[in-house]
Amino acid sequence: MTESEFLDFYKDSVFVPFPKLEKFMEEALEGAGVPEEDAIKIGKVLIESDKRGIDSHGIGRLKPIYIDRIDLGILNPITKVDILKDNKATAVLDGNNGMGHIVGIEAMSMAIKKAKEYGIGMVVARNSTHYGIAGYYATMATDENIIGITGTNARPSIAPTFGVENMLGTNPLTFGIPTNDPYPFVLDCATSVTQRGKIEVYGRAGKELPHGWVIDEMGDDRTDTEGVLRDLTLGKAALTPLGGLGEETAGYKGFGYATVVEILSAALSDGKFMKDLNGKDKNGKNIPYPLGHFFIAINPEFFMGIETFKRISTEIVHQLQNSKKAPGEKKIYTAGEKEYEALGYRMKYGCPVPKSLQKVIDELSDRYNLPDKNTWPWNK
Repeated sequence: MTESEFLDFYKDSVFVPFPKLEKFMEEALEGAGVPEEDAIKIGKVLIESDKRGIDSHGIGRLKPIYIDRIDLGILNPITKVDILKDNKATAVLDGNNGMGHIVGIEAMSMAIKKAKEYGIGMVVARNSTHYGIAGYYATMATDENIIGITGTNARPSIAPTFGVENMLGTNPLTFGIPTNDPYPFVLDCATSVTQRGKIEVYGRAGKELPHGWVIDEMGDDRTDTEGVLRDLTLGKAALTPLGGLGEETAGYKGFGYATVVEILSAALSDGKFMKDLNGKDKNGKNIPYPLGHFFIAINPEFFMGIETFKRISTEIVHQLQNSKKAPGEKKIYTAGEKEYEALGYRMKYGCPVPKSLQKVIDELSDRYNLPDKNTWPWNK
């Protein structure tokens, strides 16, 4: 996306300086009962998503995923992380249905520390909650010249190949790999064709969904965004796995990877999985979403050394970027490059906030009597 394309795409948005937006999220979280130290950490995870151009997991998630769930009493604003097991290179944590970002930061920090001592570290967590973009934790590792891998299960969204029932979460499988470029190689994506957060972005924009993203109970294609958001929650619609429907376009591959993430997120920690993550009890009452995560840190120094590793990883990336392009195409991107490009534009202009999110900011500012509530939009 060129700079002019970026500005045109967000022409109906207000551009807000990132420090202002981050401070707002911190103060709103504090208003909801999150301790100040934790609110600062969570704000950094959320703002990192907006900085990277991942609009589905930043400010747009603040109210519906976190504050609303705190209001419902199904998300603990005060996070208590228990260490259930700690065995040299491995550990098992329990997040007690607290803020997933705090659980994730503690778990990946432990994994990195273990990798520095033993060459590899793996930490799993149960009874956690939505932890924002998985890529944040992968880049915690790359910042230390360590390979970072993480995954999480989620409330059921994906239908199995040849099925129509939403059984598996969007279950991202995320890798962060150090390179000599200004940015690491970071592959952060769901194991479904899309994920709920991106559908919410379409909803805020008033757009219909592309074909092939969602099916109904009869296996028919769905593009009605608002109806899909409703029916995903009711179990009347499901996301398609990576590769799409059936076997012709290899949808079984996405189905398989989603299952791997589900198993690693639940079985190692004795955690909940699939339908137990629906957020409803048998009577339809709201209950917590006790998610499981896994975090792996691999230290290249214990192999052939970080310099050798980064030299080869960078060469692989560069050869791919410089390979022959399809007719009419200007550039071949590798994972993490578009996010780095988005960061450049957004740090220059600020974070684009559409009208629907401006209303949410106004609502939360009034509710918590935040200092900046009378100066919106903050770039004026």
